[in-house]
Amino acid sequence: MTNEPGDILAAMTAPTSAPTREPSQAPDYRSPLASRYATKAMLANFSDRRRALLWRDLWIALAKAEAGLGLAITQAQITALERSREQIDFDRVAALEAELRHDVMAHVHHYGEVAGADAGKIIHLGATSCFVTDNAELVMIRAGLELIMDRLYTSLTQLAAFAKRWRAEPIQAYTHFQPAQLTTVGKRACLWAQDFELDLETLEQLVARLPLRGVKGTTGTQASFLQLFAGAKDPHAKVRALDEQVCAAMGFAGSIPVSGQTYTRKLDTWVVSALADIAGSAAKFATDLRLLAHEREVEEPLGSKQIGSSAMAYKRNPMRSERICSLARFVHSLATSPRETHANQWLERTLDDSANRRLVLTEAFLATDAILNLVVDVTAGLEVNPAMLRKNMADELPFMATENVMMRAVEAGGDRQALHERIRVLSLEAAGELKAGRGNDLIARMQADPQLGAHVDDASLDPARYVGRSPEQVDDYLESLVRLLDRHRAREGRFSARVRV
Repeated sequence: MTNEPGDILAAMTAPTSAPTREPSQAPDYRSPLASRYATKAMLANFSDRRRALLWRDLWIALAKAEAGLGLAITQAQITALERSREQIDFDRVAALEAELRHDVMAHVHHYGEVAGADAGKIIHLGATSCFVTDNAELVMIRAGLELIMDRLYTSLTQLAAFAKRWRAEPIQAYTHFQPAQLTTVGKRACLWAQDFELDLETLEQLVARLPLRGVKGTTGTQASFLQLFAGAKDPHAKVRALDEQVCAAMGFAGSIPVSGQTYTRKLDTWVVSALADIAGSAAKFATDLRLLAHEREVEEPLGSKQIGSSAMAYKRNPMRSERICSLARFVHSLATSPRETHANQWLERTLDDSANRRLVLTEAFLATDAILNLVVDVTAGLEVNPAMLRKNMADELPFMATENVMMRAVEAGGDRQALHERIRVLSLEAAGELKAGRGNDLIARMQADPQLGAHVDDASLDPARYVGRSPEQVDDYLESLVRLLDRHRAREGRFSARVRV
């Protein structure tokens, strides 16, 4: 079986991580997440075949553990199950489900058909449907989180390299989207990276906490398994061992301590909330980049033949950043659903979670995967235009200089309040010149002012004077980030983005 996270990732993650895109001749509908946006690895993780194979892995693990603990299950029966594991005819399963109106029992019957009547007798022994459905979903969820962490790691390493390169490059900062004190390109990149860092830490902790449902029975009491081991000296010890052995076989340290028929759907809220947080981090990054692209300061990479508009040939639209924001809104819209599902689970279980979870869990993972595929692609090729940085700062730098001028004038014995008022008046006059389409003449106005002129020096318009500790903050932050990246160094090279559309 390939249920250890490393084995799963090795099976699903190939050198290419390109989204799959099949011809659209088929008459049936396919989600754009599958046909355009999500990567092959994530699609494979949530595919029908992988789910069915995990169900069979769980039935094999259950049979092996039951046999090892003394139940009358032969090695020949187990061998038959293992030998026929890969033989799945989904058309036959569909025909059985149409007749039985039960998806799990359709698979039980089909597995029995291909494994043989003798092996078929012991499939699903003592189990309820959630033994395979819930446990398989937790395996897929954990593997999906591992894939997401690969993408986060790559995003972080690329943003860290970008921040280091541009650590001291001054750029206009904005509050309320109005010009404010300068920052640096690298410092702004650290703000983006920090959000993704927090997301990676959240997933790291979530994966460590995520249990298997385990072997719990129809209402979580393990009564059916207690009955199977009724003749044992200590039936309770046997059932505990059964639960532990199945968890180990599926690559989990343990199961959830108590459950109803299902594992608590609170786990789903953790997972989808974490994915929505990642979508939010990505959308913040992408929104900032869209604003910067408008100023022509920092831009996403442009394909050599990329077309921005079918009409306006000159357009360079930040289409990848726009798509990140679009997909992020979709993930955010999904985040409320698991909470509602959790809140509406009656007593030990009700089936109104099933159809909802089939949609929400998979789509949340596929959309977040698509978002991070774009983030990795964009962060690999961010373009900075220093000439535009200087041009856009030119009109604002005189305003930046006023605080330093005022501080020097106060140190020379001036009245702070009177100086503040004088600078306010001169600044409004200079702003009027800007609004009239002329240059910012505030420096000249201050130089001509008897209270301020002596305190305006030649370096007043040096942008580096107004970035504060931004370069040093970049250095400090990147040093602190190394600890997290070192813990995840095994992810190096696992993922490279390929955006097809």
